Amino acid sequence: MPKEKIPVYDICSLQKDRHQQNELLAERFSAYLKRHSPDLHHPHRHSFYHLVLFTKGAGIHSIDFTRFKVKPFDIYFMVPGQVHSWHFESDVDGFIVNFSENLFRSFLLNPDYLERFSFFSGISEESVCHLPAAIHNKVIQLFEDILAQADNQKESRPDISRLLLLHLFILVDDSCKNNPKKIIPQQKQVLLKNFRRLIDQHYKSIKLPKEYADLLYVTPNHLNALTQDLSGKTAGELIRDRVLLEAKRLLTNADMTATEIAFNLNFQDNSYFNRFFKKNEGITPDEFRKQFIIPKNKNDVSHSKNK
Repeated sequence: MPKEKIPVYDICSLQKDRHQQNELLAERFSAYLKRHSPDLHHPHRHSFYHLVLFTKGAGIHSIDFTRFKVKPFDIYFMVPGQVHSWHFESDVDGFIVNFSENLFRSFLLNPDYLERFSFFSGISEESVCHLPAAIHNKVIQLFEDILAQADNQKESRPDISRLLLLHLFILVDDSCKNNPKKIIPQQKQVLLKNFRRLIDQHYKSIKLPKEYADLLYVTPNHLNALTQDLSGKTAGELIRDRVLLEAKRLLTNADMTATEIAFNLNFQDNSYFNRFFKKNEGITPDEFRKQFIIPKNKNDVSHSKNK
């Protein structure tokens, strides 16, 4: 019997016309859901950026195993590689935009421009915003304009779509700051962002805060005080969380055994990995895997309720 594993969708696989090679796709969510349901109810990944605005409906959205209640005028941002799934309790609608990593690379002088937005950090808790009523109409109009550009294949002007998207990002960023009352010096923000970037690059091989502090040319105490102040977690907890997240992502791939995952993440042995996972997640790796890998003959609703 073939093993089940989490699917990874590229942007071409989701296009209405498979012969097109667009770097940006925009669609009303109800139409998108109609074409791709029930696939969206199962955990899956994308190799592209993915954003959704809900204007109607309710349900649950899981991003990297963190669950969010879907409400009208919630907007979700996802980066390539994140695992997510949906379960809707009523009819939903809104807008969806998918775009490739290359969409802005030749357009902006700074290739890392999107990193300035916290909702593109890849951190689940920072990827969701409930839009204030004051900008509802503006955001809907931006999505309508993006949709019009995407639908107008004959006279499509990609630069207009890029500008509309950037306008949307800036508007949402200005309206949904996580803590607008707390002014954080730019230097501290940059240091935390660089620390997280280093964790993403080296979490398999570097596990100690002191080693990251050395790479950042700060003392371990300074790094720890910074992360606690800005994120509410110690430097060690941020490193641990990244290792745990990758373990969860790898466990959704049934082609890898727990022993292979432990080796991939540089644990001493499988038993040490099992203890680490159970201590931080409350269940064993195998128990976690069973929640997300199910036979295809199981229905989507029961799967979503068990998550």
